[in-house]
Amino acid sequence: MGRKFGFSFSARRALGISSALSKIARSTGVPTSRSGMERKIGRTVMGGCAGSIMMFLLVVGVIVGVVCWVV
Repeated sequence: MGRKFGFSFSARRALGISSALSKIARSTGVPTSRSGMERKIGRTVMGGCAGSIMMFLLVVGVIVGVVCWVV
């Protein structure tokens, strides 16, 4: 495995692939890495699920409040 002495070569960086992907990700807001996509999907699913649960609890609370107030 040897030491690199502060120099390493990357074909992706030399060809500009890394730069292009990062520009696309920044402009669109969609991550191009696998871990970034998984994080974004997880956040979206959990955010949507938590939002739906909170809305359900709010509606149930309002219905129970109205029923208790009428009775």
